[in-house]
Amino acid sequence: MTDTHPTVDSLTQRVLDASLGTVDLIAMYLGDRLGWYRSLAVDGPATPDELAARTGTAPRYAREWLEQQAVTGLLVASDGDPRRYTLPDSAAEVLTDGRSLNYLGPLARMLCGVAVHLPELLTAYRTGGGVSWAELGADARESQAAMNRPWFEKALPAALASVPELHDALRKPGIEIADIGCGGAWSTIALARAYPQARVSGYDIDPATVDLAASNVAGVPNVSDRVSITAADARTLPAQRFSAVFAFECIHDMPRPVEVLGAMRRALTDDGVVVVMDEAVADEFTAPGDEVERLMYGFSLICCLPDGMSHPGSVGTGTVMRSSTLRRYALKAGFSDVSVLPIDEFGFWRFYLLTAH
Repeated sequence: MTDTHPTVDSLTQRVLDASLGTVDLIAMYLGDRLGWYRSLAVDGPATPDELAARTGTAPRYAREWLEQQAVTGLLVASDGDPRRYTLPDSAAEVLTDGRSLNYLGPLARMLCGVAVHLPELLTAYRTGGGVSWAELGADARESQAAMNRPWFEKALPAALASVPELHDALRKPGIEIADIGCGGAWSTIALARAYPQARVSGYDIDPATVDLAASNVAGVPNVSDRVSITAADARTLPAQRFSAVFAFECIHDMPRPVEVLGAMRRALTDDGVVVVMDEAVADEFTAPGDEVERLMYGFSLICCLPDGMSHPGSVGTGTVMRSSTLRRYALKAGFSDVSVLPIDEFGFWRFYLLTAH
C-alpha cells in the first residue's frame, strides 16, 4: 500500500477539477436528453433560437447551455451576433454516435440518473438495505445498454473468433446458447448475428429490462426468429439444454452468484461451455488505484452494490469482483477450473472460461 498523501494544494485542485467534471456531466446529460447534441450533429451549426426551434426547447436555456459548452471546450462558437455554435466531429462521435467504440454519451446519463437516487442510497447505506436496478429506473437501464451496444456489435464477434476452440464450438449447427442477465439484449443479438446457425435465449430478472430487450430484438432483421427473451431468475435455467452459456457483466450484480453459476453449469450439455465477461479490475486491492479501479469502485458505490444488496441474503459482491472472487464462486458452484481467455483490448472487461468437467 502506497504511503503517499496529497498535499493541501493538490487536494484542493482535485476537488475543483472534480467539480468542473461534474458540471460537464450534468450539462452533457441535458444536451443528450434534450436532443441538442444530436441536432447539432445531424442538422449542423445553430444559433440558440435555431437550436430551440429544432428541438422544441426554450431559447433562453438553449443559449445558456450553448455558451457553457463553448466555454468548457466542447462546442465552437462563431464571431458575430447572433453566435452560431458548432459540434466538432470528435465530440459528435463521443457524444452521439451510438455505433462507435468511443461512444461515452450514456455515461453522463448513467451517473446523473443514479444521482437522483442519492436519498435512497443514503438510507441503504445506513440500514444495510439496497436500491434495486428497477428502482434506479430508465436512465440507468437504458444508458447501460447503450454504452455496451457498440462493443457487442463491433467487437464481440471478433473477440470470440479469436479463441479457436470456443469459436468452433459456437459454430455447430443447431447449437443453443443462453445469455444470462441479457440487459438490453445487444449481447444476445450479437451472438445470434455472429453464429447464424444458433438459437439464442436471453434471460433477465427485471421486467422493464426484458421489455427493452424484446423491443431491441424485434427491431433487428434476420434475428428475431432465432432469439427469445424471457423474464426469469437465472437460477431456474432448464437443465442440460445449452451448449454455451454466457454472462456478460452481470455476475457481480447478483445477490447469490454461486446459485446462479450452479444453474448455469447444470444447464450445459455434456460438452457445453460457460463464459463470463466481467470488469477487468486488478487482481488485488492496491491504493491508490488506477483509473479503471476508481471508475469501478464508483459504479459499485452508486449502482451495483446497492442493487445486489436490495435482495435478502445477498453476498454483496459489488462491481470490483476480482478474479479470485469469481474463481471462489465458480468452484463452490461445482466448476473444476476458471481461466482467463486471451481476449485483450475489449473495453473495461475481461473474459473468463469456466470449466465444468
